[in-house]
Amino acid sequence: MTTILKGNILHAPAFGALETVPGGCMVLEDGRIQGIYPVLPERYAACPVTDYGQGLIMPSFADMHLHAPQYPMLGMGMDLPLLDWLDAYTFPVEAHFADNEYARLVYRQLAEDLISSGTTRVAMFSSRHTDATLILMEELERAGVCGAVGKVNMDRSGGPAQEGTEESLRETLRWLEACRFAHIRPILTPRFIPSCTDGLLEALGELARERGLPVQSHLSENQGEIALVARLHPDCAHYWEGYRKFGLWKEGTLMAHCVHSGEAEQEAMAESGVWAVHCAASNVNLCSGTAPVRRLLERGVRVALGSDIAGGDQLAMNRVIAASIRASKVRQMETGEAFLTVPEAYYLGSTAGHAYFGGGGFATGQPLHAIVVDDGEMPRPVRELRLEERFERAVYLMEKRHIRAVYSEGRKVLDRG
Repeated sequence: MTTILKGNILHAPAFGALETVPGGCMVLEDGRIQGIYPVLPERYAACPVTDYGQGLIMPSFADMHLHAPQYPMLGMGMDLPLLDWLDAYTFPVEAHFADNEYARLVYRQLAEDLISSGTTRVAMFSSRHTDATLILMEELERAGVCGAVGKVNMDRSGGPAQEGTEESLRETLRWLEACRFAHIRPILTPRFIPSCTDGLLEALGELARERGLPVQSHLSENQGEIALVARLHPDCAHYWEGYRKFGLWKEGTLMAHCVHSGEAEQEAMAESGVWAVHCAASNVNLCSGTAPVRRLLERGVRVALGSDIAGGDQLAMNRVIAASIRASKVRQMETGEAFLTVPEAYYLGSTAGHAYFGGGGFATGQPLHAIVVDDGEMPRPVRELRLEERFERAVYLMEKRHIRAVYSEGRKVLDRG
Protein backbone atom coordinates (compact mmCIF):
# COMPACT_ATOMS: atom_id res chain seq x y z
CA MET A 1 0.00 0.00 0.00
CA THR A 2 1.28 3.47 -0.91
CA THR A 3 0.95 6.15 1.78
CA ILE A 4 2.26 9.70 2.14
CA LEU A 5 3.71 11.57 5.12
CA LYS A 6 3.70 15.37 4.80
CA GLY A 7 5.64 17.83 6.93
CA ASN A 8 9.04 19.47 7.35
CA ILE A 9 11.44 16.63 6.54
CA LEU A 10 14.99 16.68 7.93
CA HIS A 11 17.61 13.97 7.86
CA ALA A 12 21.36 13.40 8.15
CA PRO A 13 22.40 11.13 5.27
CA ALA A 14 26.12 11.46 6.05
CA PHE A 15 28.35 12.69 8.87
CA GLY A 16 28.01 16.47 9.00
CA ALA A 17 25.29 16.67 6.35
CA LEU A 18 21.79 17.94 7.05
CA GLU A 19 19.15 17.85 4.32
CA THR A 20 15.85 19.69 4.72
CA VAL A 21 12.66 19.57 2.67
CA PRO A 22 10.22 22.22 3.97
CA GLY A 23 6.63 21.09 3.60
CA GLY A 24 7.86 17.95 1.87
CA CYS A 25 6.20 14.65 1.10
CA MET A 26 7.62 11.22 1.89
CA VAL A 27 6.21 8.38 -0.18
CA LEU A 28 6.05 4.98 1.51
CA GLU A 29 5.28 1.60 -0.03
CA ASP A 30 4.32 -0.89 2.69
CA GLY A 31 6.38 1.15 5.16
CA ARG A 32 9.46 1.47 2.94
CA ILE A 33 10.68 4.82 1.66
CA GLN A 34 10.14 5.26 -2.07
CA GLY A 35 11.12 8.90 -2.32
CA ILE A 36 11.09 12.36 -0.72
CA TYR A 37 9.66 15.24 -2.76
CA PRO A 38 9.26 19.01 -2.23
CA VAL A 39 6.00 18.69 -4.19
CA LEU A 40 4.01 15.46 -4.38
CA PRO A 41 4.12 13.98 -7.90
CA GLU A 42 0.74 13.78 -9.63
CA ARG A 43 0.89 9.98 -9.79
CA TYR A 44 0.48 9.84 -6.00
CA ALA A 45 -2.42 12.31 -5.84
CA ALA A 46 -4.98 9.66 -4.88
CA CYS A 47 -2.87 8.07 -2.11
CA PRO A 48 -3.80 8.60 1.56
CA VAL A 49 -1.84 11.40 3.24
CA THR A 50 -0.92 11.86 6.91
CA ASP A 51 -0.32 15.60 7.16
CA TYR A 52 1.81 16.67 10.14
CA GLY A 53 1.56 20.35 9.23
CA GLN A 54 4.54 22.25 10.62
CA GLY A 55 5.85 19.18 12.44
CA LEU A 56 9.44 18.03 12.00
CA ILE A 57 9.80 14.57 10.47
CA MET A 58 13.25 13.29 11.49
CA PRO A 59 15.06 9.93 11.69
CA SER A 60 14.43 8.18 14.98
CA PHE A 61 17.26 7.48 17.40
CA ALA A 62 19.51 4.42 17.70
CA ASP A 63 20.97 3.67 21.14
CA MET A 64 23.92 1.39 20.51
CA HIS A 65 24.97 0.70 24.10
CA LEU A 66 22.76 0.39 27.17
CA HIS A 67 22.33 -2.02 30.06
CA ALA A 68 18.69 -3.02 30.45
CA PRO A 69 18.93 -4.36 34.04
CA GLN A 70 20.50 -1.08 35.15
CA TYR A 71 17.33 0.85 34.27
CA PRO A 72 16.10 0.74 37.91
CA MET A 73 19.32 2.41 39.14
CA LEU A 74 19.32 5.44 36.83
CA GLY A 75 20.89 8.42 38.57
CA MET A 76 22.52 6.42 41.36
CA GLY A 77 26.17 6.06 42.37
CA MET A 78 27.40 8.87 40.13
CA ASP A 79 30.15 9.84 42.57
CA LEU A 80 32.00 6.53 42.22
CA PRO A 81 34.66 5.46 39.71
CA LEU A 82 33.76 2.65 37.31
CA LEU A 83 35.01 -0.47 39.11
CA ASP A 84 33.72 0.66 42.51
CA TRP A 85 30.36 1.61 40.94
CA LEU A 86 30.03 -1.87 39.44
CA ASP A 87 30.61 -3.57 42.79
CA ALA A 88 28.44 -1.21 44.85
CA TYR A 89 25.45 -0.83 42.56
CA THR A 90 25.48 -2.70 39.25
CA PHE A 91 26.18 -6.29 40.22
CA PRO A 92 23.75 -6.36 43.19
CA VAL A 93 20.96 -4.82 41.09
CA GLU A 94 21.51 -7.17 38.16
CA ALA A 95 21.25 -10.17 40.47
CA HIS A 96 17.56 -9.32 41.02
CA PHE A 97 16.78 -10.33 37.43
CA ALA A 98 16.70 -13.95 38.48
CA ASP A 99 13.10 -12.98 39.34
CA ASN A 100 11.15 -13.21 36.06
CA GLU A 101 8.17 -11.28 37.38
CA TYR A 102 10.42 -8.38 38.34
CA ALA A 103 12.17 -8.59 34.96
CA ARG A 104 8.83 -8.36 33.14
CA LEU A 105 7.80 -5.29 35.11
CA VAL A 106 11.07 -3.44 34.55
CA TYR A 107 11.56 -4.39 30.91
CA ARG A 108 8.04 -3.47 29.85
CA GLN A 109 8.54 -0.02 31.34
CA LEU A 110 11.96 0.30 29.68
CA ALA A 111 10.65 -0.71 26.24
CA GLU A 112 7.80 1.78 26.44
CA ASP A 113 10.18 4.48 27.66
CA LEU A 114 12.46 3.90 24.67
CA ILE A 115 9.66 4.23 22.13
CA SER A 116 8.09 7.27 23.79
CA SER A 117 11.55 8.90 23.74
CA GLY A 118 11.94 8.24 20.00
CA THR A 119 14.46 5.37 20.13
CA THR A 120 13.56 2.56 17.72
CA ARG A 121 16.85 0.64 17.43
CA VAL A 122 19.15 -0.62 20.18
CA ALA A 123 22.20 -2.73 20.92
CA MET A 124 21.53 -3.79 24.48
CA PHE A 125 23.08 -5.77 27.33
CA SER A 126 20.79 -7.90 29.46
CA SER A 127 21.91 -9.65 32.66
CA ARG A 128 23.30 -13.20 32.82
CA HIS A 129 19.79 -14.63 33.23
CA THR A 130 18.47 -16.48 30.18
CA ASP A 131 14.78 -16.24 30.98
CA ALA A 132 14.97 -12.55 31.85
CA THR A 133 16.86 -11.90 28.61
CA LEU A 134 14.09 -13.58 26.61
CA ILE A 135 11.53 -11.50 28.51
CA LEU A 136 13.48 -8.37 27.57
CA MET A 137 13.46 -9.35 23.91
CA GLU A 138 9.72 -10.06 24.07
CA GLU A 139 8.97 -6.67 25.60
CA LEU A 140 11.11 -4.80 23.09
CA GLU A 141 9.37 -6.65 20.26
CA ARG A 142 5.97 -5.85 21.75
CA ALA A 143 6.75 -2.13 22.02
CA GLY A 144 8.16 -1.86 18.49
CA VAL A 145 11.87 -1.59 19.27
CA CYS A 146 14.27 -3.27 16.79
CA GLY A 147 17.92 -4.25 17.15
CA ALA A 148 20.14 -6.65 19.10
CA VAL A 149 20.13 -7.95 22.68
CA GLY A 150 22.76 -10.03 24.43
CA LYS A 151 22.65 -12.33 27.42
CA VAL A 152 25.65 -11.14 29.44
CA ASN A 153 28.48 -13.61 30.03
CA MET A 154 30.59 -13.15 33.16
CA ASP A 155 32.23 -15.89 35.21
CA ARG A 156 34.51 -13.88 37.52
CA SER A 157 34.62 -10.67 39.56
CA GLY A 158 30.85 -10.20 39.32
CA GLY A 159 29.73 -10.90 42.88
CA PRO A 160 26.09 -12.04 43.00
CA ALA A 161 25.65 -11.27 39.28
CA GLN A 162 28.21 -13.78 37.99
CA GLU A 163 27.85 -17.42 36.94
CA GLY A 164 30.08 -20.47 36.47
CA THR A 165 31.88 -20.97 33.17
CA GLU A 166 29.99 -24.10 32.13
CA GLU A 167 26.70 -22.61 33.27
CA SER A 168 27.39 -19.47 31.26
CA LEU A 169 28.01 -21.43 28.07
CA ARG A 170 25.10 -23.82 28.66
CA GLU A 171 22.68 -20.97 29.29
CA THR A 172 23.98 -19.03 26.29
CA LEU A 173 23.16 -21.98 24.04
CA ARG A 174 19.72 -22.31 25.63
CA TRP A 175 19.11 -18.61 25.04
CA LEU A 176 20.21 -18.78 21.40
CA GLU A 177 17.93 -21.73 20.71
CA ALA A 178 14.97 -19.79 22.11
CA CYS A 179 15.62 -16.60 20.11
CA ARG A 180 12.77 -16.48 17.59
CA PHE A 181 11.94 -12.83 17.18
CA ALA A 182 11.04 -10.82 14.09
CA HIS A 183 12.86 -7.60 14.97
CA ILE A 184 15.28 -8.45 17.80
CA ARG A 185 18.35 -10.55 17.07
CA PRO A 186 20.93 -12.06 19.44
CA ILE A 187 24.40 -10.63 19.94
CA LEU A 188 27.12 -12.35 22.00
CA THR A 189 27.97 -10.26 25.04
CA PRO A 190 31.07 -10.98 27.13
CA ARG A 191 30.71 -8.18 29.66
CA PHE A 192 34.36 -7.17 29.40
CA ILE A 193 37.69 -8.90 29.83
CA PRO A 194 37.98 -8.41 33.62
CA SER A 195 34.73 -10.33 34.20
CA CYS A 196 35.43 -13.25 31.83
CA THR A 197 37.95 -16.08 32.20
CA ASP A 198 40.09 -17.16 29.25
CA GLY A 199 38.05 -20.34 28.91
CA LEU A 200 34.80 -18.42 28.59
CA LEU A 201 36.23 -15.91 26.11
CA GLU A 202 37.66 -18.70 23.98
CA ALA A 203 34.36 -20.57 23.90
CA LEU A 204 32.44 -17.41 23.00
CA GLY A 205 34.90 -16.70 20.18
CA GLU A 206 34.31 -20.17 18.78
CA LEU A 207 30.55 -19.69 19.05
CA ALA A 208 30.75 -16.35 17.26
CA ARG A 209 32.70 -17.98 14.42
CA GLU A 210 30.57 -21.11 14.14
CA ARG A 211 27.23 -19.29 14.12
CA GLY A 212 28.27 -16.02 12.49
CA LEU A 213 27.09 -14.03 15.51
CA PRO A 214 28.00 -10.39 16.21
CA VAL A 215 29.74 -9.37 19.42
CA GLN A 216 29.47 -6.43 21.83
CA SER A 217 31.60 -5.51 24.83
CA HIS A 218 33.60 -2.69 26.45
CA LEU A 219 37.00 -1.24 25.58
CA SER A 220 39.43 1.21 27.20
CA GLU A 221 36.83 2.98 29.31
CA ASN A 222 38.75 3.68 32.50
CA GLN A 223 42.43 3.74 33.49
CA GLY A 224 41.87 1.36 36.40
CA GLU A 225 40.13 -1.09 34.09
CA ILE A 226 42.95 -0.86 31.54
CA ALA A 227 45.55 -1.57 34.23
CA LEU A 228 43.56 -4.59 35.39
CA VAL A 229 43.37 -5.99 31.84
CA ALA A 230 47.15 -5.57 31.50
CA ARG A 231 47.67 -7.65 34.66
CA LEU A 232 45.24 -10.34 33.50
CA HIS A 233 46.76 -10.56 30.01
CA PRO A 234 50.47 -9.67 30.21
CA ASP A 235 50.98 -11.19 26.75
CA CYS A 236 48.86 -8.40 25.21
CA ALA A 237 50.47 -5.02 24.59
CA HIS A 238 47.05 -3.39 24.14
CA TYR A 239 43.58 -3.95 25.62
CA TRP A 240 42.04 -4.82 22.24
CA GLU A 241 44.45 -7.71 21.72
CA GLY A 242 42.72 -9.57 24.53
CA TYR A 243 39.59 -9.74 22.39
CA ARG A 244 41.48 -10.56 19.21
CA LYS A 245 43.26 -13.62 20.58
CA PHE A 246 39.90 -15.19 21.38
CA GLY A 247 38.22 -14.41 18.03
CA LEU A 248 35.97 -11.66 19.36
CA TRP A 249 37.63 -8.78 17.46
CA LYS A 250 36.00 -8.84 14.04
CA GLU A 251 33.86 -7.02 11.50
CA GLY A 252 30.79 -5.57 13.22
CA THR A 253 31.99 -5.97 16.81
CA LEU A 254 30.63 -3.13 18.95
CA MET A 255 33.05 -1.74 21.53
CA ALA A 256 31.63 0.77 23.98
CA HIS A 257 33.56 3.80 25.26
CA CYS A 258 37.09 3.75 23.71
CA VAL A 259 37.90 6.74 25.91
CA HIS A 260 41.60 5.89 26.14
CA SER A 261 42.06 4.15 22.78
CA GLY A 262 45.43 5.23 21.41
CA GLU A 263 46.55 5.32 17.79
CA ALA A 264 47.36 1.60 17.59
CA GLU A 265 43.97 0.64 19.00
CA GLN A 266 42.16 3.06 16.70
CA GLU A 267 43.99 1.68 13.67
CA ALA A 268 43.16 -1.88 14.71
CA MET A 269 39.48 -0.93 14.94
CA ALA A 270 39.48 0.61 11.49
CA GLU A 271 41.32 -2.33 9.91
CA SER A 272 39.02 -4.93 11.46
CA GLY A 273 35.69 -3.13 11.03
CA VAL A 274 35.14 -2.81 14.78
CA TRP A 275 32.72 -0.05 15.80
CA ALA A 276 33.23 2.44 18.64
CA VAL A 277 30.14 3.37 20.64
CA HIS A 278 30.61 6.76 22.29
CA CYS A 279 28.90 7.14 25.68
CA ALA A 280 29.62 10.73 26.65
CA ALA A 281 27.37 11.07 29.71
CA SER A 282 28.64 7.87 31.31
CA ASN A 283 32.27 8.75 30.61
CA VAL A 284 31.86 12.08 32.42
CA ASN A 285 29.63 10.78 35.23
CA LEU A 286 32.15 8.08 36.18
CA CYS A 287 35.14 10.40 35.58
CA SER A 288 36.51 8.12 32.86
CA GLY A 289 37.38 10.94 30.46
CA THR A 290 36.28 12.29 27.08
CA ALA A 291 36.62 10.01 24.06
CA PRO A 292 38.57 11.08 20.91
CA VAL A 293 35.51 10.85 18.67
CA ARG A 294 36.78 12.96 15.81
CA ARG A 295 40.13 11.19 15.74
CA LEU A 296 38.35 7.85 15.60
CA LEU A 297 36.28 9.04 12.67
CA GLU A 298 39.29 10.49 10.88
CA ARG A 299 41.03 7.10 11.15
CA GLY A 300 38.07 5.41 9.51
CA VAL A 301 36.46 3.92 12.61
CA ARG A 302 32.67 3.65 12.48
CA VAL A 303 31.20 5.51 15.48
CA ALA A 304 27.69 5.52 16.97
CA LEU A 305 26.28 6.77 20.27
CA GLY A 306 24.98 5.02 23.37
CA SER A 307 23.16 6.16 26.50
CA ASP A 308 25.01 3.54 28.58
CA ILE A 309 22.35 3.61 31.24
CA ALA A 310 22.89 3.59 34.13
CA GLY A 311 26.45 4.91 33.96
CA GLY A 312 24.75 7.43 31.72
CA ASP A 313 21.87 9.18 33.47
CA GLN A 314 19.68 9.94 30.43
CA LEU A 315 17.77 7.40 28.33
CA ALA A 316 16.45 9.95 25.82
CA MET A 317 18.90 9.97 22.94
CA ASN A 318 18.50 13.65 22.10
CA ARG A 319 19.94 14.26 25.58
CA VAL A 320 22.74 11.82 24.76
CA ILE A 321 23.44 13.74 21.55
CA ALA A 322 23.58 17.01 23.50
CA ALA A 323 25.92 15.43 26.06
CA SER A 324 28.17 14.24 23.23
CA ILE A 325 28.40 17.77 21.86
CA ARG A 326 29.24 19.19 25.28
CA ALA A 327 31.89 16.54 25.93
CA SER A 328 33.47 17.28 22.55
CA LYS A 329 33.64 20.98 23.45
CA VAL A 330 35.42 20.11 26.69
CA ARG A 331 37.82 18.01 24.63
CA GLN A 332 38.42 20.92 22.26
CA MET A 333 39.32 23.15 25.19
CA GLU A 334 41.70 20.48 26.51
CA THR A 335 43.27 19.15 23.31
CA GLY A 336 42.27 21.42 20.42
CA GLU A 337 40.31 18.60 18.75
CA ALA A 338 37.34 20.16 16.91
CA PHE A 339 34.00 19.73 18.67
CA LEU A 340 31.00 17.95 17.18
CA THR A 341 28.39 20.10 15.48
CA VAL A 342 24.69 19.42 15.97
CA PRO A 343 24.25 17.75 12.54
CA GLU A 344 27.37 15.63 13.14
CA ALA A 345 26.24 14.45 16.56
CA TYR A 346 22.70 13.86 15.34
CA TYR A 347 24.06 11.66 12.56
CA LEU A 348 25.98 9.59 15.13
CA GLY A 349 22.88 9.23 17.32
CA SER A 350 20.53 8.28 14.51
CA THR A 351 21.70 7.38 11.00
CA ALA A 352 25.00 5.79 12.09
CA GLY A 353 23.29 3.40 14.49
CA HIS A 354 20.63 2.49 11.95
CA ALA A 355 23.39 1.80 9.42
CA TYR A 356 24.83 -0.88 11.71
CA PHE A 357 21.67 -2.89 11.08
CA GLY A 358 21.71 -2.23 7.35
CA GLY A 359 19.53 0.89 7.38
CA GLY A 360 20.49 4.52 7.47
CA GLY A 361 18.57 7.77 7.50
CA PHE A 362 15.80 8.25 4.96
CA ALA A 363 17.47 6.33 2.14
CA THR A 364 15.23 5.02 -0.62
CA GLY A 365 14.22 1.40 -0.09
CA GLN A 366 14.70 1.46 3.67
CA PRO A 367 11.91 0.76 6.17
CA LEU A 368 10.93 3.98 7.88
CA HIS A 369 12.46 4.74 11.29
CA ALA A 370 11.25 8.22 12.17
CA ILE A 371 9.90 10.58 14.78
CA VAL A 372 7.53 13.49 14.28
CA VAL A 373 8.33 16.42 16.55
CA ASP A 374 5.85 19.19 17.39
CA ASP A 375 7.95 22.15 18.51
CA GLY A 376 5.00 24.54 18.75
CA GLU A 377 5.04 24.56 22.56
CA MET A 378 8.75 25.28 22.84
CA PRO A 379 9.73 28.83 23.90
CA ARG A 380 8.34 31.37 21.43
CA PRO A 381 11.14 32.86 19.30
CA VAL A 382 11.42 36.56 18.50
CA ARG A 383 11.37 35.84 14.77
CA GLU A 384 10.46 33.03 12.43
CA LEU A 385 13.12 30.36 12.67
CA ARG A 386 14.82 28.66 9.78
CA LEU A 387 14.22 24.93 9.58
CA GLU A 388 17.84 24.29 10.55
CA GLU A 389 17.34 26.37 13.71
CA ARG A 390 14.17 24.49 14.60
CA PHE A 391 16.07 21.23 14.16
CA GLU A 392 18.88 22.38 16.46
CA ARG A 393 16.42 23.53 19.09
CA ALA A 394 14.52 20.26 18.88
CA VAL A 395 17.71 18.28 19.53
CA TYR A 396 18.44 20.27 22.68
CA LEU A 397 14.92 20.83 24.02
CA MET A 398 12.85 17.85 22.88
CA GLU A 399 10.88 16.02 25.57
CA LYS A 400 8.50 13.10 25.28
CA ARG A 401 5.50 15.41 25.04
CA HIS A 402 6.95 16.96 21.87
CA ILE A 403 7.11 13.62 20.06
CA ARG A 404 3.84 13.32 18.19
CA ALA A 405 4.47 10.01 16.40
CA VAL A 406 7.11 7.29 16.15
CA TYR A 407 7.66 4.93 13.22
CA SER A 408 9.76 1.78 13.57
CA GLU A 409 10.52 -0.60 10.70
CA GLY A 410 7.76 1.07 8.69
CA ARG A 411 5.15 0.65 11.46
CA LYS A 412 3.58 3.48 13.42
CA VAL A 413 4.32 2.38 17.00
CA LEU A 414 3.36 5.62 18.76
CA ASP A 415 0.60 8.06 17.81
CA ARG A 416 -0.28 11.01 20.02
CA GLY A 417 -2.65 12.48 17.44
